[in-house]
Amino acid sequence: MHDNPTVTVLVLVEAGSKYETKNINGVSHFLEHMCFKGTAKRLKAIDISRTLDSIGSQYNAFTSYEFTGYYAKSNPRRLSKILDVVSDVYLNSTFPEGEVEKEKGVIIDEINMYEDLPYNDVNSVFMELLYGDQPAGWRITGSKENVRNIRREDIVQYRKNHYVARATTVIVSGHFDEKKIYAEISHRFKNIEEGEKSEKNKIIEQQTSPKILIKKKKTDQTHIVLGVRTYDTYNKKNAVLKVIGVLLGGGMSSRLFQKLRDEMGVGYYVHSSFDAFTDHGYLDISTGVDSKKAVLVVGAILKELKRLKTERILPAELQKAKDYIIGNMYLSLESSDSLAEFYGYQEVLKKKIRKPVDIVREIKKVTTGDIEKVAREIFTDDRLNLAMIGPYDSASEFRKIFTIE
Repeated sequence: MHDNPTVTVLVLVEAGSKYETKNINGVSHFLEHMCFKGTAKRLKAIDISRTLDSIGSQYNAFTSYEFTGYYAKSNPRRLSKILDVVSDVYLNSTFPEGEVEKEKGVIIDEINMYEDLPYNDVNSVFMELLYGDQPAGWRITGSKENVRNIRREDIVQYRKNHYVARATTVIVSGHFDEKKIYAEISHRFKNIEEGEKSEKNKIIEQQTSPKILIKKKKTDQTHIVLGVRTYDTYNKKNAVLKVIGVLLGGGMSSRLFQKLRDEMGVGYYVHSSFDAFTDHGYLDISTGVDSKKAVLVVGAILKELKRLKTERILPAELQKAKDYIIGNMYLSLESSDSLAEFYGYQEVLKKKIRKPVDIVREIKKVTTGDIEKVAREIFTDDRLNLAMIGPYDSASEFRKIFTIE
């Protein structure tokens, strides 16, 4: 990105909560926190943060189900410095015992924060509903009990099992000299561990009828995630799913926005998306509504899903959805950090890189027949799931209407 005024260094490792066992669920996230608590070169957390703050860098880390990332973004003149810090954090963290104990309080406060945000927490309820007592159904942060019980030895052993060369990807995006930075990366990472990588267990999907899970909580409104099981990240039908997601909840002219916001006068936020992992995937619709109207809203969403199975999409609506996807994709790739994520995520999940033009080509090929075929396949009772957070003692009223066939 020769005209971009920034540069981003992102290190991704194939280690997330789906690589954990029940007793150490949350360790991937805990490890991410601890990597900023000191290295052999920068002994304390303040030494790391002061170095990056002093050059005006933006930096952070994140943990997902299948990978963890560490990044810093800066002026291109500071590229060597942020590469030095990010590689140091990734390779040389010391995990001081005292910091492990202190960080438990920070992570528990983080868990409490998410639980106090029902529109966020409902997504964890949805994952629990879909996958139950297996890694994809557990919270990325782990439970509070697990966090309290995790030991320094657990963190060190988990890192040894996963933070190895074959599972590590270094991405640099923005304005830089490619040959120079390649040589510098090779130097910084020359001592990375090259051992074998511990793998994750494959997700088991078991469903034969519609499923509902409600987390009872006194809230001002009910937060809803209604979704269906779909495909893994390698499936060629994912381009069709992108279009279906936009038809349902992409932008203010989407079907669900028009139905809920403009016709029914409910749901400040209404959107649809799909997630595809290495061995499973789902498409979901999210909204938050007055609890007295929640049953009506769930019924309205189900009707819109059924419409996609039974009614032919007009060419103009299909073209609008395609243009929305393509336009928003290019807008989302304007910054160096977003471009680093775009390519990095593909590398760690798919092992195959596609450029934006390749994705555009896939989207343009989607036909109304493709949409009808996939809609009939995924919008069925044996894939249907409803997760909610709201003031309910029972799901009986929702069960009466929760069918799509």
